[in-house]
Amino acid sequence: MNIGTASEKSGLPVKTIRYYEDIGLVRPDRGGNGYRDFSISDLQRLKFLQRARSLGFSIDECRELLSLYEDRNRASADVKRLTKSKIGEVDRKIAELKSLRRVLTELVGACQGDDRPDCPIIDDLAGHQDMETSGNGK
Repeated sequence: MNIGTASEKSGLPVKTIRYYEDIGLVRPDRGGNGYRDFSISDLQRLKFLQRARSLGFSIDECRELLSLYEDRNRASADVKRLTKSKIGEVDRKIAELKSLRRVLTELVGACQGDDRPDCPIIDDLAGHQDMETSGNGK
């Protein structure tokens, strides 16, 4: 199948498929005319990559997962280890986002939101809060 059909069936943009080919994640055959010829196996790899990426796995992690996917002698423990590591990364990101939300909520609470130009949010972004508390401000 051509790249357009592979794109339609895998749910991946043509540009992404070309990128995956460039970095060696898929290796479609080339016809006599030089056009890519994706096999059913290539399509399965593309669908696998699409799903893995949608779950947040990096390109390197996808490369490792593809290797495990194709290894019929793999240990499921290896797949579980990689996935548990991803869960830890997601948990760290959630903690960072919660912290960010807390800070933004505090800033919104400190701002009067009226017609005056004074704004603690702008002051914080400009670093004025830090300078005033360190003795370098007004």
